[in-house]
Amino acid sequence: MGEKPSAAELLRRSSGDDCAGERAGEATESVSAAQTEALGGELARRLAGGDVVHLRGEIGAGKTTFVRGMARALGVRATVSSPTFVIAQRYRGERLDLAHIDLYRLAEPEAEEPDLLADYRDRRTAVVIEWPEESALLFGEQARFTVTIEDLGSQRRLLRCQERQ
Repeated sequence: MGEKPSAAELLRRSSGDDCAGERAGEATESVSAAQTEALGGELARRLAGGDVVHLRGEIGAGKTTFVRGMARALGVRATVSSPTFVIAQRYRGERLDLAHIDLYRLAEPEAEEPDLLADYRDRRTAVVIEWPEESALLFGEQARFTVTIEDLGSQRRLLRCQERQ
């Protein structure tokens, strides 16, 4: 039985040119929550302050698990949980802060105050937006990265990552 590939190798395989420099369009299968977290950590190491990540996936797909890995890689020590009911949470990190925003419960983002989430945007904070379909209305810009997570069952996930050029 061969060695398991590292999270860095998996991310390179999953993202190709789009996120890590090889062939675009490939996907990575994660077989555990720990592996999904590790993949989140690999992406976080590429983030700079002000970067936006769109995170797509159905309820229960593993989005918060992925964000937990991002947070750990940025030096966040706090417990990371889904912001579904509070809309947004900010975590203080050593390298960067992380804003985790969940737009699932915003039925009409265009009806919200334009500055609703302005406090979560600054040059020291990377922003992750779950359910980003309407985020342009609140942020007015595109994401640097888009990550899609598909639940394959039994803790298996299929992850795709694209980087905007």
